[in-house]
Amino acid sequence: MANFHVYLGQDVRAGLPVIRKVAPSDIRDALIKGFDDFRAMPSHLLFLALIYPLCGIVLAYVTSQQNLLQLLFPLASGFALVGPFAAIGLYEMSRRRELGLDTSWRHAFEVIRSPSIPSIIALGLALVAIFALWLAAAQVLYSFLYGPIPPSSYGAFLGDIFSSGRGWALIVIGCFIGFCFAVIAFSISVVAFPLLLDRDVGLAAAIGASVKCVLDNPVTMALWGLTIAALLAIGSLPLFLGLVVIMPVLGHATWHMYRKAVERDPAHEHLADWPADRMGRPASQVASAHAVLFPWPKSEG
Repeated sequence: MANFHVYLGQDVRAGLPVIRKVAPSDIRDALIKGFDDFRAMPSHLLFLALIYPLCGIVLAYVTSQQNLLQLLFPLASGFALVGPFAAIGLYEMSRRRELGLDTSWRHAFEVIRSPSIPSIIALGLALVAIFALWLAAAQVLYSFLYGPIPPSSYGAFLGDIFSSGRGWALIVIGCFIGFCFAVIAFSISVVAFPLLLDRDVGLAAAIGASVKCVLDNPVTMALWGLTIAALLAIGSLPLFLGLVVIMPVLGHATWHMYRKAVERDPAHEHLADWPADRMGRPASQVASAHAVLFPWPKSEG
């Protein structure tokens, strides 16, 4: 039954969420609202956004120490594949601000109490698997073109890439393969994570809604994907430090793109706060039950 809930959610009779038509102008509006969320909730910078530049620096160090220089670019670009999962706390902050709730940084980690958390984790693991397949494909391509010997240094590797036929083949074929993986990851997750935070629809419906959103809005979704890629590329320079701003803005903007692309259904949306106990009761019900059972005021001691 647990697996059944992960895939189909709480209400197995609910169909796919209704997908709206979105225009390129909605991308600009979502980015503006995302930046506004970022300005209104800057305390989340240290707790969320710094993860990305720090991870980038760690990746650069690991690849230089473990003779995996050929995987530095796939590792760095592959962050975009798992980014939607890593930004789950940012979606929650935008959700809470939209509802007029407290938006202190600790609430970003309260998604673990979401009824949809099993589905969220399952989708996150799917993105991690796509990331791993991308790295494996990149290594296979490098081995096919260069053999089993890793590059001796950054300088030698970059010099060969831009001055030889096999280097350009690595760039062109590698980018094409990476593009295919990115399209798959984007298509199954573009609105899936925000949707799962909003409604316990299950993994199948969340992925189906994301794919339908892409198919129904191919031009706008393509522009949205390119916008994300361009901003991430800009944020990666220098040393991924620009991601300190780019990542939270994109995270918040993703929530607002979801709001534009998926029609709201109050009958199936979660309550404002996640359940406060293991019985699944919301915080308001827990407080009411406590007041009935224990009507006397709490002791100050």
